[in-house]
Amino acid sequence: MQLLDVDPGKATNRTVVTFVGAPEAIVEAAFRGIQKAAELIDMSQHEGEHPRMGATDVCPLIPISNISMEETAQWAHSLAKRVGEELNIPIYMYENAATKPERQNLADIRKGEYEALPEKLKKPEWKPDYGPAQFNVKAGATVIGARDFLIAYNVNLNTTSSRRANAVAFDVREQGRLSDKETGDRVRIPGL
Repeated sequence: MQLLDVDPGKATNRTVVTFVGAPEAIVEAAFRGIQKAAELIDMSQHEGEHPRMGATDVCPLIPISNISMEETAQWAHSLAKRVGEELNIPIYMYENAATKPERQNLADIRKGEYEALPEKLKKPEWKPDYGPAQFNVKAGATVIGARDFLIAYNVNLNTTSSRRANAVAFDVREQGRLSDKETGDRVRIPGL
């Protein structure tokens, strides 16, 4: 296994860790990383600009070579089951490992963020895929999945308007935005 990148973000108060290796080693390293985050991070004391719902917010497994997306999704489920059972963290599956179509999109799962979890976990439609349907005050919840590469970058804009910044983001991001201006129906307008 090889560590490729550690990218701490001060404003977002999160760190992105990227590593590559054989599936068994990756799943073990991811488990240990999630375990350590749950020990060290107290979400009830956490603040940051980026949407988040857990000490380990999201853990995507990405197939690089000699493994299919389906196999990667199986590894994601194996990791999620272990994290849920051994660490008592509610786990939601997303993207290619999603158990329900409405859980494919990370933003839909994160809606309401950490602060909404106590009520969200009481709803049958938000029962975790793995782990307890109980609020873990310290660790929150984690989203685990299998997906393709994601290219993300930050841009500084010369404005304090979050409305304008969001408009730029929706224009650029692949999934675009929802619009109902013309017909009253919610239609997805793809990004550029």
